[in-house]
Amino acid sequence: MHANIAPQDAAFIPIYAISAAEWPAYLEGKSSGQAAIAGHHDFRAQAGRVLLIPAPDGSLERVLFGLGAGADTAVYGALASKLPAGDYRIASPVGKEQGHAILVAYLLGAYVFDRYKRKDQRLARLIPPAGADVEAASRTITAVKLGRDLVNTPPNDMGPDALEAVAVALGESQGAEIEVIRGADLLAQNYPLIHAVGRGAAQEPRLVILRIGRPDAYPLAVVGKGVTFDTGGLNLKPGAGMALMKKDMGGAACALALFSMLAETRLDVRLSVYLPIVENSMDGNSFRPSDVIRARNGLSVEIDNTDAEGRLILADAVTRASEDGNAMILDMATLTGAARVALGPELPPFFTEDEELATALNEAAALTGDHVWRMPLWRPYEDDLDSPIADMKNSGGPFAGAINGALFISKFVNVNDHKPIWAHFDVYCWNPKEKPGRPQGGEVHAVRTIEAMLRKRFG
Repeated sequence: MHANIAPQDAAFIPIYAISAAEWPAYLEGKSSGQAAIAGHHDFRAQAGRVLLIPAPDGSLERVLFGLGAGADTAVYGALASKLPAGDYRIASPVGKEQGHAILVAYLLGAYVFDRYKRKDQRLARLIPPAGADVEAASRTITAVKLGRDLVNTPPNDMGPDALEAVAVALGESQGAEIEVIRGADLLAQNYPLIHAVGRGAAQEPRLVILRIGRPDAYPLAVVGKGVTFDTGGLNLKPGAGMALMKKDMGGAACALALFSMLAETRLDVRLSVYLPIVENSMDGNSFRPSDVIRARNGLSVEIDNTDAEGRLILADAVTRASEDGNAMILDMATLTGAARVALGPELPPFFTEDEELATALNEAAALTGDHVWRMPLWRPYEDDLDSPIADMKNSGGPFAGAINGALFISKFVNVNDHKPIWAHFDVYCWNPKEKPGRPQGGEVHAVRTIEAMLRKRFG
């Protein structure tokens, strides 16, 4: 059981969840002291606000929690970080589906990354509301915690070696088949783009593959970009642009979080996770702007910008995923700043030409609250990737950066006559500021939505 979940028979402090519209009626008949406390703290049931009501002896008698307009259960993600230690129960009546969503939101907000700080052992635990699936909620939160921890860990402790070790340990814990290709073996086995991006770093580049499920089940691939730190390479980033680049392995973190969730649910899929893992650093052997490198699928790529490296390592990994016969390929990457300019840090775009998949993802996002937004894979922009000396270049200029990144990856999806369903997720994997259920720092985007979509399709 998750540490922030209390048993049903625990002595508890009640939490009264109140919408702004219900607030005046709630105050009727209450003591003048309670109204005075609310007035002193300017509490009017605003979304996410918490008011602690003491008993006459000074102990905590009840908690008032503001729902604001009252429609979004995600607001319960604000509770855990604002409560003192103790066991709590939602006293307000909730439905079955709402109860589960409340528990998940509460646990998402209870996350703390304390690997490098003195740990606070005090816990605010919640008795699961009626109807909540505690096992499913714990599975979800365990996966999200894994991904958040990976993104939050600084690069001196989360380089290629460490990220590989986490992936391998997770695979072993689920009895997965594991394949690791490192260093010069990447060249020998024809992964030239992965090798090129990572060859300037102290730790070798590598491709890690985890595979689980029956051989005759639906073949599903998830590809996660694992750039453990991105200096930009020889096209060096400025200091401000490098500040958050420990999160550039967020796609791999999302892929591993999704693997964790799917391995536990055992859907009728043959799941393969492909993690190209590198550090984009510099030495005398770094790849250069104007280099031309032939990718695994045979296309020659002119390097226009060494800071557009994520799509390069994804290209070889997506090609391998297609060669392996996967019927659906989902790639996840912290790929472009342009996606953030378009949609901000909370709403990751996805690109696909499969209408059924797009509809299923949108429906799942509405269910989970793990929102995504479809953007166009606008083929007329493909000529932005034209090169005068190679089949294509890796950067498309100043406009439509997120679309051009997706268009680049799309060139590596189809292998010979194999044409899998494909979607590309341009995730941010960072919460710039704290919001309900989203503590500041590392985040895994789209994972709960993808899991819900797959569970509906293959469960």
